[in-house]
Amino acid sequence: MALSAGFFYFLSFVAAAIAFLFALYLYLWVKKQKVENRKIIEVSKLISEGASAFISREYRILAIFAAVLALIIFILLPEPIWKGNIGDNISMAIAYIAGTVLSAIAGKIGIMVATLSNGRTAESAETGLKNAFLIGFRGGAVMGLLVVGCSLAGVALVLMVFGDASIILGFSFGASSLALFAKAGGGIFTKTADVAADLTGKVELGIPEDDPRNPAVIADNVGDNVGDVAGMGADLFDSNVAATASALVIASGLADPENAIKMVFCYMILGLVSSMIGIANARVGKNGSPTRALNASTYTTTAVFLVLTAAATALIDGFSWRVWGASSVGLLVGVIIGITTDYFTDDTKPIVQRVAKASASGPAFTVLSGTAYGFVSALPAMVGIAISALAAYKLCAPIGDGYALFGISMAAVGMLSIVGMIISNDAYGPIVDNARGLAEMGGLGEETIRIADELDSAGNTVKAVTKGFSIGAAGLTVISLLGAFMSEANAVLAERGMELITGFDIMDPTVFFGVLIGSAIPALFSAMLILGVDRNAERMVSEIHRQFNSIPGLREGNASPDYSLCIDIAASGALKELIPAGLAAIIATCLVGFIGGPEAIGGFLLGNIVSGLLLALFMSNAGGLWDNSKKYVEAGNEGGKGSNAHKAAVIGDTVGDPYKDTAGPSINTQITVVSLVSSLLVSLFVSFSIF
Repeated sequence: MALSAGFFYFLSFVAAAIAFLFALYLYLWVKKQKVENRKIIEVSKLISEGASAFISREYRILAIFAAVLALIIFILLPEPIWKGNIGDNISMAIAYIAGTVLSAIAGKIGIMVATLSNGRTAESAETGLKNAFLIGFRGGAVMGLLVVGCSLAGVALVLMVFGDASIILGFSFGASSLALFAKAGGGIFTKTADVAADLTGKVELGIPEDDPRNPAVIADNVGDNVGDVAGMGADLFDSNVAATASALVIASGLADPENAIKMVFCYMILGLVSSMIGIANARVGKNGSPTRALNASTYTTTAVFLVLTAAATALIDGFSWRVWGASSVGLLVGVIIGITTDYFTDDTKPIVQRVAKASASGPAFTVLSGTAYGFVSALPAMVGIAISALAAYKLCAPIGDGYALFGISMAAVGMLSIVGMIISNDAYGPIVDNARGLAEMGGLGEETIRIADELDSAGNTVKAVTKGFSIGAAGLTVISLLGAFMSEANAVLAERGMELITGFDIMDPTVFFGVLIGSAIPALFSAMLILGVDRNAERMVSEIHRQFNSIPGLREGNASPDYSLCIDIAASGALKELIPAGLAAIIATCLVGFIGGPEAIGGFLLGNIVSGLLLALFMSNAGGLWDNSKKYVEAGNEGGKGSNAHKAAVIGDTVGDPYKDTAGPSINTQITVVSLVSSLLVSLFVSFSIF
């Protein structure tokens, strides 16, 4: 069967439209569910207004940043306007703006649906697990469908309009730069409130997690949405677009570029179709396990994708079984990374329980054991990424020149093919987390809170799994982006009659210079974000102390705190801290490029990838481990709530909070951003490098 590339562009728009209609159906279904408890309605409104206000303020700042960057892109990329074709510069700037806008829209709508779903999930928990799970999951699925639909339609439109795969790098950079700052800002907001609320509430006052007397409790719930819905949605939108962009850039340099481009779009389309089938079949029985239901949906989506892509390979002329093998390896390794992450972070597994037991001896043992297991947990994922990259390379190398790197890029596309389901699972987490808090604040009773806790525990485990999956996918993506950088660099070098790059030799001092600098950037980036949380949380703790000391009757529950002041502290601090860390990574990339040229940048990216992946996996898994150790103790184990083990576990959780929800998941976006900056600026690095 012979099909043109134009057919796949058309099919991309059709698949995206179906995804949007499915998302609309799910949104309307969620909206129809009842919410009648006056306290829940009141608190849900506060959460929705707080989240919307923060996102609006954040996006206004990022709009200014994006406008300045778009102007710089117009002047300098792909070539300075005084040297190149001004039309190409306009195209690159438009693509960049489109990437930022689509990423922002997906985040904004995701927050709207999440804050619509939380109260309905809480009230539905009164009648049992089944419908409450469905509301939480379908609310998250709206975000998943929107992200994948926007990325698929956006990439297809850019390539169809501009006809140049390199322009997609601008689109990807728009998505990545917004994701970097949105994830950093949302992460700082949510962990400021979470750390402050836990330390003052659970440790100092011994009150429940979502006690309405705590002035930080609403800010904590707002943070779940701006960090884990908008931030993670933007992050995975960025990863999906970046994987596609790298595959298309490499494909455009192959002997048969049209056929390779058709394979990229076919796999993306079938990934979206598979995710829709998995979402439609997500169910939990009356006494079933939400964790098992979420995992079963992921496995269903994976199996459907493998079957559909195998059928496409068999039926469509020119499609290669070797490429299918590379994408399948990527997807299966992604699932394995998820399973190993689950082992280290699920509170029904021995690792979490060992850390909870260690907490009985004090917080030092909580931190030491959690740190050790966090480092161990990085090994399976790093090995998995290495094996998938090597297997994809070896599988596709025999096809012809350039296909080895194309195979790695298709392994990344394969791993991200089910990203619609992954985002649905991830967005489910903050929805049911909010629902648990609303159930307590609405006075819905112990049984309802128990059901909400069960939903929340599944959300915590699945969030850890999705973070591991997204970091693994970023690992393969940035390896393929390194290949895309080499392709872009060689195109510039060939045009100028200079020697082409065949690889990056770390024994070359210029390359090694880049490796050392690149390795240090993820650590600096993480430190800046964690210090941002630290400074902001200190300010909020002081405000909570002030309110408890100055508002008569607050401790006894006879007066209401001023929630808005804590929300404002979290928002103002996050907005102040979100730009410097990301800007530092971009500036460092530019300095290395202008000092050492493309060879130094190759080393920089190598060091950044390896160091960044290790730190991201360690922090995400250690944070999830500490969080679920705390929940394991709160479930009545190792002395239960109020015990020494509980207080120590809360300390571990507050250490892990900025690890797992601020720095860890932001690192993979930082790696993607510096990779794209390198590819976009390669002509300038060739022209103006010192060495």
